[in-house]
Amino acid sequence: MNGVVRTLVKTVEECRKAGHTVEIIAPSDGFITFPLPTYPDIKLAIFAKREVERRLVMFGPDAVHIATEGPLGFAARSLCLKWGMPFTTSYHTKFPEYVQARFSFIPPFILTTLAYKFVRSFHNSCGRIMVTTPSMAEFLKGKNFENLAVWTRGVDLTQFRPGMRFLNGEDIYEGMERPVFVNVGRVAVEKNIEAFLDLDLPGSKVVVGAGPGFVSMQKKYAGKAEFVGVKHGAELARYYADADVFVFPSKTDTFGLVIIEAMATGTPVSGYPVSGPIDIIPGSGAGVVNDDLLVASLACLDLDRSAAVEYAKNYSWEQVAADFVSLLVPETEPKRRLRWRRARRALKLASAPWRIFKKIARRLGRAIKTGK
Repeated sequence: MNGVVRTLVKTVEECRKAGHTVEIIAPSDGFITFPLPTYPDIKLAIFAKREVERRLVMFGPDAVHIATEGPLGFAARSLCLKWGMPFTTSYHTKFPEYVQARFSFIPPFILTTLAYKFVRSFHNSCGRIMVTTPSMAEFLKGKNFENLAVWTRGVDLTQFRPGMRFLNGEDIYEGMERPVFVNVGRVAVEKNIEAFLDLDLPGSKVVVGAGPGFVSMQKKYAGKAEFVGVKHGAELARYYADADVFVFPSKTDTFGLVIIEAMATGTPVSGYPVSGPIDIIPGSGAGVVNDDLLVASLACLDLDRSAAVEYAKNYSWEQVAADFVSLLVPETEPKRRLRWRRARRALKLASAPWRIFKKIARRLGRAIKTGK
């Protein structure tokens, strides 16, 4: 579970509520997978193209959206290009910067340049690239990305709400010195969490979440910060709500879903003036951005928590889903029917030899078993 997954889950949920039929193809659908190098929690599906083709053809969608640049995404992209089927993609993470953070020994001008060439080639072949914020759209336009459109994010205001603060008179940070500064998210090098942990802040620092950097970071900052692991549901909302300031040090996120989740509970947010924070925080009264994260974090202590709650109400998952549907590029009904009828016929013909082989194999098996 991460911001990208939560966005997709909530969008699909709201699309179905609105009466749309949605089919999801994911690595967890029985594909052969292997762990992503340097981040084993993420699984990559391999040898998936044939099954992706079968599922697309049998579902016969009006529109196709490719959420990530992984093997499944490449398989779907290849098939859509082969069929002349329009599709959309979304750009969730600054992938080149993400890679650079994990392979810092390679010169940035080599690795980042190659990585941008890779993702630009992947996305520019689609009908529309959905990005999280206006600043991200401008940034990618400068990298020669085309057909960009803003698709923002939402927050569940029933889960993340101000009433969770000191619920039933209890403080989830009981025993810790105030003020409490918290960060929630994946504990990984690209999240720049050490920039938060190195700050000379009063009170206590808390990290909520897990990831490939959890053990090493916990060891390095033992006695300087509390690492409480992954939290979900009401307990996660409590960790947001009972904190005094949420610190968002990442420079690779394109939005930062956790920013508005923290705001929804009334906790102001500090961050750097980069894509994501700079699109959400300035002028909101719900946080502070500054090149000096210490200055931003301390300034948040003086903010009115009710302003953060009010500002978060601008982000609705229902609207996010409606915007998503409006940005798709569906085919007209006659063209769609013709395309999938032809594709099903071609798929049936392609699998005919395999079906005949299986039928013969079953008959031989029965003959051997019965001795006839």
